[in-house]
Amino acid sequence: MAGSTWDSQSLKSKELSWGEEQLRLKCKLELEDRFDDDHVGFVAGVDISFVKDSNRACASLVVTSYPSLELVYSDYEAVEMTEPYISGFLAFREVTFLVKLFDRLKSKRTKDASLPWPDVCLIDGNGILHSKGFGLASHLGVLIDCPTIGVGKTLFCTDGLDSRVVDMKAFFKGNIDEGYREMKLIGDSGSVWGAAVCTKGTTKPIFVSQGHRVSLNTCVDIVKNCCKHRIPEPVRQADLLSRDWLRKHD
Repeated sequence: MAGSTWDSQSLKSKELSWGEEQLRLKCKLELEDRFDDDHVGFVAGVDISFVKDSNRACASLVVTSYPSLELVYSDYEAVEMTEPYISGFLAFREVTFLVKLFDRLKSKRTKDASLPWPDVCLIDGNGILHSKGFGLASHLGVLIDCPTIGVGKTLFCTDGLDSRVVDMKAFFKGNIDEGYREMKLIGDSGSVWGAAVCTKGTTKPIFVSQGHRVSLNTCVDIVKNCCKHRIPEPVRQADLLSRDWLRKHD
């Protein structure tokens, strides 16, 4: 990322105000199913890809049919990050651009009712698997009032989860031919933060966590049904869309 011009006092002020806002939004968080997972028709995926060593990025949104996973809608926008990166507050840097894409879809649907609205959204980022229990997927879900699922490519280590890495690697390596596998992420406190899941033939898991208005069991089931590859198809398609823009503009 490009160098920051934020001084320490400004960063501290941001952290304090963001912390208050994060707590306010977290009060609205729901971690139970608020939709009928037997009648899910559309699943969205979102991603943000960055131009190397820059604050320039591309935010993307796709909607796929479910369970066929056919691409039925896509949109993207080139963006410039104006907020600083502060650990634990990634959503405040990125979420505005994602909300804009969903707002644009809502606006388009007022003119074309055939456009799909997702029943659940997969987010390239964590939900409650977060130092404050309120990552990007949870933050976005509350703001757009939609069920969301966090999909992390790397393990966010909190509550002693780093001590489970060796056992996790052994589990997935030892069961490589058994198809889809999963392991719950249970911290030292006994809290269940999410699940590490692997598709057949891979030993590198993704990390699924509740975002908003969805149970962990439903998160895992939907992600499982969306995986043609290691990364769930809606997120993979969103990533391909944003990276295609990067290739043309880097």
